[in-house]
Amino acid sequence: MADLLLFIQENIQYAHWIIFGALLLAGFNLPVSEDLMLFTSAVLAKKHPEYLPELFLGVYAGAYFSDLICFMLGNKLGPKLWKIKWFAKMVSQEKVTKIHEFYEKYGIMTLLIGRFFPFGVRNALFLTAGIGKMNFVKFSLADLLACSISSLTFFYLYYRFGESIIDYIKQGNIILFSIGLTALAIFYIIKKRRNSLK
Repeated sequence: MADLLLFIQENIQYAHWIIFGALLLAGFNLPVSEDLMLFTSAVLAKKHPEYLPELFLGVYAGAYFSDLICFMLGNKLGPKLWKIKWFAKMVSQEKVTKIHEFYEKYGIMTLLIGRFFPFGVRNALFLTAGIGKMNFVKFSLADLLACSISSLTFFYLYYRFGESIIDYIKQGNIILFSIGLTALAIFYIIKKRRNSLK
């Protein structure tokens, strides 16, 4: 990853294409960090403002199309994915099963909230949506909204504050995750009570 970052910095005029391509590889579950690509593109845009539009579009489009690739992998290959050794090491069946349970209970809200969490959660979300045969149009529109919000938010924060914001973002992710889980639990309880009253 360090070599990739150095290569991006040394080839600033092509940086947006390199970032876009690297993120597409992440859709195939290769270890390319979307967060690191967002940070890199924002920091480069700060140093080279003439490339700001290209850098943002590169990272944004890469993140979104990466999600669609991951969804299609789950949709087309399903459980066969775990026969691929390197893939099985990256995303466990247990994680996908747990996320599938969230989809069953909370629907599209799982995607909208989960989109903000890194560390393998995102790819497991997209795979699970694909394996569970979620409607592609529904998935792509919901993910477009979630990707737009997260990309704009994090790109702006990294652009504005640089490295100093990273710790705050990590803490914020924990808080957001806690709020999201609480909101999902409340939503589930309300839904269950309404169903029992019918």
